[in-house]
Amino acid sequence: MLTVVIIVAAVVVVAAAAYALTRRDTTGSALKRRFGPEYDRAIARHNGDTAAAQQELGDRVKRHGALKERPLPADSLARYEAEWAGVQRRFVDSPQQAMADAATLLARLAQERGYPGPEQYDEQVAALSVHHAHEVEGYRTVRLAARGGGGTEELREALLAARSLYDVLTGGAGHVDGGRPAGPVEPGDDPQPPAAQDDIPAAARPRGAEAGIRTTEGK
Repeated sequence: MLTVVIIVAAVVVVAAAAYALTRRDTTGSALKRRFGPEYDRAIARHNGDTAAAQQELGDRVKRHGALKERPLPADSLARYEAEWAGVQRRFVDSPQQAMADAATLLARLAQERGYPGPEQYDEQVAALSVHHAHEVEGYRTVRLAARGGGGTEELREALLAARSLYDVLTGGAGHVDGGRPAGPVEPGDDPQPPAAQDDIPAAARPRGAEAGIRTTEGK
């Protein structure tokens, strides 16, 4: 009888701890720290309804917060680096095609790192936003740019934004052959975005800058 009581008590303690952790992850201040620009974007999507935005972001954390990124094998990294270099070269003669290729590459790369596949785009973006809140907008932007429209400078900015997500997904911390494997983001983490490398061929850059692309798709 005493054993049963101890087991029941242990279960209750574990459940209470799990509830407290989930609660801490989904409070407004924790969500704001964790999601950064995504927090403001969610509020705008809900027309200023903070409670609805927090509910959406809290749901994302519950679904994807425990996701652990899979290490990227060295051969896969080499393949993606070659593909990304090809995307940048292609930008000179076919910027629109480069946008489509960049979006496809990011979708496959995210899936290989352990995120939902491209056939579940909304869930893929939701999961990426939980772990890479500062960079996920680049993925949305390049997908939107791939649909058409926009001047050369707009497309160049879109590719630079996409490059920021590419960089964090291929970063050294996630490689099998070195570094600390990438894991779940801790509650309240607000990692700063890495500076995007402007290595798009200079020949593709117009002299006059045009307005940037505004995204409206996805979560």
